[in-house]
Amino acid sequence: MTGPRTSRYARDVAVVAFAQSDHLRRTDELSEVEMVMPVLHQVLAATGLKAGEIGFTCSGSSDYLAGRAFSFTMTLDGVGAWPPISESHVEMDGAWALYEAWVKIQTGEADTALVYSYGKSSPGSVRDVLTRQLDPYYLAPLWPDSVALAALQAQALVDAGETDEPALAAIAARSRADAAANPHAQLRGAVPQGDYQVRPLRTGDCPPVGDGVAAVILAAGDLARQLCERPAWITGIDHRIEAHGLGQRDLTDSPSTRTAARHAGLFDAPVDTAELHAPFSSQEVVLRKALGLGDTVAVNPSGGALAANPMMAAGLIRIGEAAARIHRGASDRAVAHATSGPCLQQNLVAVLEGDTR
Repeated sequence: MTGPRTSRYARDVAVVAFAQSDHLRRTDELSEVEMVMPVLHQVLAATGLKAGEIGFTCSGSSDYLAGRAFSFTMTLDGVGAWPPISESHVEMDGAWALYEAWVKIQTGEADTALVYSYGKSSPGSVRDVLTRQLDPYYLAPLWPDSVALAALQAQALVDAGETDEPALAAIAARSRADAAANPHAQLRGAVPQGDYQVRPLRTGDCPPVGDGVAAVILAAGDLARQLCERPAWITGIDHRIEAHGLGQRDLTDSPSTRTAARHAGLFDAPVDTAELHAPFSSQEVVLRKALGLGDTVAVNPSGGALAANPMMAAGLIRIGEAAARIHRGASDRAVAHATSGPCLQQNLVAVLEGDTR
């Protein structure tokens, strides 16, 4: 085998292992530590590495979901923090934890990294909790929830002639059908569109609320090839942000996604797979346009966020699912996307490639 296309970075870094939990509507009987530990054991076992051999550990989670400050320190019990480890945390989706770990490896301070993220959305109302992301002076006091804001975006797309309700229903149906082959998905197979949540979005256009965990291991250079038969090389990665104020941007487009994709080198060559973090069916329409994806690209073959959307982990899962397809030879060049904030406010794009066969 030869390597991937020429890297634009100081070091070649690859995803060498990916693991995730079964995503469930409720996990009342499990603590965050009990959720995380089996997934960490699984991802380490895939490489044969022991926790003490990992150069850097980074996690992603949200104290708002856990309901207590510095909740991530508790999950370190599942990692094992003795002997002392090099560790960090982001109050973001695990995709941004992966970015931090990737940077750490680029600096040469580590050759391997364990990245994990988790979220338990079941204890409270996610739709209300997410209002805390909004502008605290003008929007947050109005309490517009995440589904209502997504519906504004969907209606803008309908008004612009870029989609309609049957097209959105088709996206949801395809996603759930693809999820039938994903044993970890929360919703699989035929799922009725259901009633309107907020027009024009029906239940089927919205993500399920649930709990879940994901973890990946990164490794550099020849070590990646020793740990994985076919590493998923990160040949490009970048993240950008839109204006905070919803009235200051065009909700039918995502310039930050397009800019991140350009800096990640997405448009240098075709991709065969796209794992898009589109919690609402209408957001897939926006992302497809921003990333220039044609009909030949397999979009969310795992089922995507419409089949399982564990908060703080769904974006990392998109990278992991894309990498897993490269690992098993189902993909040669894939793009993975993660988002955070209302209406695709913050966006991360990663391009992954396998060694040429």
